[in-house]
Amino acid sequence: MSYVTRNEKNLKFSQALSTVMGIVIGSGIFFKIASITQLTQSTSMTIFVWLFAGVLSIASGLTVAELATALPVTGGPIKYIEYTYGKPLSFLYGWAQILIYFPASIASLMLVFSQQLTALLGINHQWIIPLAVLCLLSVALINFIGNKASGILQVVSLVIKLIPVALIVIVGLIHDPKVPVDLFPITAGENVPFFVALSGGLLSAMYAYEGWINVGNIAGELKRPSKDLPKAIILGLSLVTVIYVLINFAFLSSLPIEQLAGNPNAAFDSSRVLFGNLGGRLVTIGILVSVYGTINGFVMTGMRLPYTLAQSNQLPFSQHLKKLNRFGVPMISGLLICGISILLLFLGNFDNLTNMLVFVMWTFTTLISIAVLILRKREPELERPYKVLFYPIIPIISILGGGFIVIATFITQFQLSIIGVLVTLTGLPVYYYYHHKNKA
Repeated sequence: MSYVTRNEKNLKFSQALSTVMGIVIGSGIFFKIASITQLTQSTSMTIFVWLFAGVLSIASGLTVAELATALPVTGGPIKYIEYTYGKPLSFLYGWAQILIYFPASIASLMLVFSQQLTALLGINHQWIIPLAVLCLLSVALINFIGNKASGILQVVSLVIKLIPVALIVIVGLIHDPKVPVDLFPITAGENVPFFVALSGGLLSAMYAYEGWINVGNIAGELKRPSKDLPKAIILGLSLVTVIYVLINFAFLSSLPIEQLAGNPNAAFDSSRVLFGNLGGRLVTIGILVSVYGTINGFVMTGMRLPYTLAQSNQLPFSQHLKKLNRFGVPMISGLLICGISILLLFLGNFDNLTNMLVFVMWTFTTLISIAVLILRKREPELERPYKVLFYPIIPIISILGGGFIVIATFITQFQLSIIGVLVTLTGLPVYYYYHHKNKA
């Protein structure tokens, strides 16, 4: 455990809780309603997959928390994989984040931002791609002029993102439903196979819960990690799940499922029903600010990953990627992430991009959950300030749920899965080439 580092422990439970909720709540809740309802064709199945995704995220979060408190290392999940499985697999995780996770997240967010903006302004759809590119370029510029500017944007957008969330939840609870929402029995729509509806809906819903795994990065800075981290994960993800279910209930009770299914402007149209035309537009502006801030968060964190790997000369053109501009920002690494994001914008739509990143990231998340079982057997003497509750039941739920997502995606979206696997595996020759080069 030579790379384990213990940082100054000054973070409290409230800060861990806000980190969990701040990382997770993003754009997915507003824009996945279209794809989920299209896949399920059922209000009961739609609500169920949001609950299922929340329970699976909580189980996985509690499982990973054991590693986060036992191995509070700089690098978080990448280091958990390195410690358990070795450097080649951990490099592939970082490689997949550089080529898929961050760019696909940014590209999908760019797309929904421009779609909502064109709907709000009532302009032609031909402006969607140009506006998406302009959106990213503006975020990149803010990040390239220093951490202070991007940090301020992140704080402001975090506060603003909670406004439309709170309004939709409150109004959704008190307004008279215009459409009945059946919660039971849990069934798929007519002519929709149950397995296809469940697996497809779950894959889409998991995107909205993405990000919680990065909470492990702050484990070493918590005053009481063994108590506060699992509590923050349970309470934070539970609150997020409740919020997500209530928002979806509001959407489903405001418009018929036929008008939500496959509608990229479902959030905008539902907001107009809930708040009237002017109120709906104001809520949509709040959603746009939220998405813009989420893009900023992904650019701000994403561009530091190539920079970090380049420090140990593990990437092509490392001599350039590890350079900082005069503001102390890894601008070349940022341009790389933004360039791949723009490329993906032209190659895929919102759902394909998000489904691929969920598939790839949950492959590694499942491996991290399996690592808990491996280390329990391999290193029983390892100090574990927190041990996952109801071991091994919770880890097994996490592993089975993650395995279901990965296998179901392979079955139902084979081509997308193969692309994700092949892109990830391109990192192997890169790793071994630079590994031997650095040893020479």
